[in-house]
Amino acid sequence: MPYILANAISFSFKQVSTEGAITMVMLAVVSLFSWSVIINKFFQLHKARKMSAKFFAAWRETKDPLELARGGQQFDGAPAYEIYVAGAQELAYHLKNNPIEVGTRPKGRGKAADLGQTDVLARASSTKISHGSFDLVKAVLERTASAEAMGLEKGMIVLSTAVAGGPFIGLLGTVFGVMETFAGIAVKQAASITAMAPGVAGALLNTVIGLFVAIPAMFAYNFQVTNIRGITNELDNFVSELVTAFEHRYVDNRALADEIRDALSDTAVRSDDVLIAK
Repeated sequence: MPYILANAISFSFKQVSTEGAITMVMLAVVSLFSWSVIINKFFQLHKARKMSAKFFAAWRETKDPLELARGGQQFDGAPAYEIYVAGAQELAYHLKNNPIEVGTRPKGRGKAADLGQTDVLARASSTKISHGSFDLVKAVLERTASAEAMGLEKGMIVLSTAVAGGPFIGLLGTVFGVMETFAGIAVKQAASITAMAPGVAGALLNTVIGLFVAIPAMFAYNFQVTNIRGITNELDNFVSELVTAFEHRYVDNRALADEIRDALSDTAVRSDDVLIAK
């Protein structure tokens, strides 16, 4: 059986028309691009899965959302890590340039209480950001997540084109070959199987090659799209988790009454400091 198939393919190649040969070249180009995407995407998704697992394992062990960024750990190839780095950098920028000092003042008023509890005040205070600044952080996270998702999907249009277009390109070559065969029969005025078989065989070879281009691309496309969707859903969940962690730790969520009270308290303390200095 393999011997007969090899002979049939070899015979068909010898009977291919000029139009059929051009069609085969087009299919070869499509197949080349298709396989390059299949191989590159396989390694990209494999690395993304592997590095993401390492990143999430490290992330789950942290107590502070910025701990990984401050520690300098890197997880290149993990889309979630790229989102985390972008968000951490934006958050660090606002903590540095638009900070809000929030702290719990110890009980007791007067110079002695303030002077004696300076270290307590320092430990109790913390730096946070406003909701306006945090909206910018969330925008960066969402934009980076979209960019990472687009990066994962990059090149998939080539596979979908190969799946949809490969058989039709092959069919186009087959139609040209059959047309040429019937035209030759009309010129020779001899309609027989012997006269038709070589041309039809060469024409059908285009369809066979088109299917050989489309079938691997179809399986690879379905497999890789499923993986990409899984990673994308994972990124969406991580963005929500990261937003919650950042907001819980670094966003000023005090009620308006508390903010006014703390502001008045800070004003009173600064007034006392001025009197002490005098």
